[in-house]
Amino acid sequence: MKERNVTTGLKRMMVLAQPPVLQFLAPAVPLHSKWLQYAPLSTSTFTKTNTAHEARSQKPTTKPPFPLSRTQREFLDSALRVNQAGELAATLIYTAQTPAVIKSHPHLRPLMQHMYAQEAGHFSIFNDLLARHRIRPTAMYPVWTAAATVLGWSTALLGREAAMACTEAVETEIGSHYNDQVRVLLQWMREMDEKGEDIGEEMKELVMTLKRIRDEELEHLDHAVEEDARDAKGWPVLNNVIRGGCRGAIWISERI
Repeated sequence: MKERNVTTGLKRMMVLAQPPVLQFLAPAVPLHSKWLQYAPLSTSTFTKTNTAHEARSQKPTTKPPFPLSRTQREFLDSALRVNQAGELAATLIYTAQTPAVIKSHPHLRPLMQHMYAQEAGHFSIFNDLLARHRIRPTAMYPVWTAAATVLGWSTALLGREAAMACTEAVETEIGSHYNDQVRVLLQWMREMDEKGEDIGEEMKELVMTLKRIRDEELEHLDHAVEEDARDAKGWPVLNNVIRGGCRGAIWISERI
């Protein structure tokens, strides 16, 4: 009996000692996630993983699961892909802006660090979601990387006000984009409730996450306006050009 207990203990220690899997490089597949049905259509085996295990592990519910249509799954794939690309761009803009901005305005260091840290957190969230649900990133990744860096660097050279005008323009479009996504998902949830279907905890958590990220983006917009974004030289033109570029990047990333 003692030998059996020792052997069992050693096996448990070996399991615990295994290194964690890097989600973005080798994403793990949740065995009983209610969001398995949201995986891309091309990964049919992913949606059928461990059905028997799910039946044993999930608690019984009085509501049937909410079945996503092909259009709805494609919407989620597209939305998460665009969100990840947008957060990548945001981190790169702040990375390029910060040295020049805080050199001439040291008091802005905490604000720039705060906004960058939030954008980096958003980027990490969407990296994880893309990996978990086998969604490909946009093929425009290299282009957006270069464009965001140039945009951040050039607006910082124009001065504090131009850098903040850049933030205001970008966050106006991004905040509106997140709001549109939340509105669509809430509509799905209303339809679910009317049909007596259960959308699942993971989708509810996604809605809450998108709301939080939207609010943080709009917080950045408010900070930019408080820091005289609209006093930048040529603000109307600068604002319209950057917002137009954001809308174009969103449209392309949804499709490519």
